[in-house]
Amino acid sequence: MTPLTRRDFTKLSALSLVAGLSPNLHAQSDKKIGYAVIGLGRIADHFLPATGATTNSRITALVSGHRDKAERIAAQYGVPSNSIYNYQNFDEIAKNPAVDAVYVALPNSMHAEYTIRAARAGKHVLCEKPMATSVADCEKMIAACRAANVKLMIAYRCHYEATNLKAIRMIREGALGQVQAIDSSFGFNIAPGEWRLSKTMAGGGPLYDVGIYSLNACRYLIGEEPHNISAYASTIDHDGRFKEVEENVTWSMRFPSGIVASCSTTYGGQMDGYFRVYGSKGWLQVDNAFVYEGLRLRADYQGTQIDEFNPARDPSQFQAETEHFSHCIQTSQQPQSPGEEGLKDLQYITQIYKSAGIPI
Repeated sequence: MTPLTRRDFTKLSALSLVAGLSPNLHAQSDKKIGYAVIGLGRIADHFLPATGATTNSRITALVSGHRDKAERIAAQYGVPSNSIYNYQNFDEIAKNPAVDAVYVALPNSMHAEYTIRAARAGKHVLCEKPMATSVADCEKMIAACRAANVKLMIAYRCHYEATNLKAIRMIREGALGQVQAIDSSFGFNIAPGEWRLSKTMAGGGPLYDVGIYSLNACRYLIGEEPHNISAYASTIDHDGRFKEVEENVTWSMRFPSGIVASCSTTYGGQMDGYFRVYGSKGWLQVDNAFVYEGLRLRADYQGTQIDEFNPARDPSQFQAETEHFSHCIQTSQQPQSPGEEGLKDLQYITQIYKSAGIPI
């Protein structure tokens, strides 16, 4: 396989302008944007070191229900003890001038509350996906940030990742000819007891968690919005894990151009995330498309064959999205994945659930 070089990554950052997804990875500013991390679980373990590696961002506060854990992390990142908050006194963050923005790394059902509270405190918001558990909550989050004149960005890492950006560029520039169809999937065998198995906390099953990557990818790869969706859902393993959420979801989408996408997600088995795009002049596939490292781009079109491995390591994707958001704050620009992007995915998830007969 031919590896992507550092020069390739620099070139891709510039070429991403063609796709309308410029990550602006190398913004310079005299003042780094200070972030309060809300929730210190697994996803925050990626965001914290990534922010420390950026050129324009830093960790300035922590929000957690576990003071001892927060103090250990605070010592690691130079956060003063008076900038450690819990969920009860979180609103006092409004008085902390070192905090410019928050990173919401909480269970899905808590995204809306803490986005709205952060906005009211005058802080910009970088919120993990899915944006929320309902369309109504997404709309409230957008309204709250707009009213407070703060920015809202949804943490769609793949919008700022080099291999995904190259795939977008190739498709948009016509390397594959007219796109005909897309296949995509992502899933894993979930362990018992995960909070993601609670409908109240997660909003739903694998579609909210990992299927959303395939849903979002089909949209950003071709730059179209689906206008017809049909879906099926099933639960095969009756072992107690799926009392509240479904185990499997498969759906198809038809786009205005006639392109058809077929997607699947599961909590019942390993389903390595990928997408494959079929065109009139060839095909393109990205393996490990939605994970933190190990992405591989393969293509065969018009006599050209590509097999490229991306050497970037975790947490580079978190670094890219954080640098982009900080740059947007510094320059008063709109993020490439604003709240409206998250809202659209929740609208489509609602349609998928309705078609599959899953109660919302």
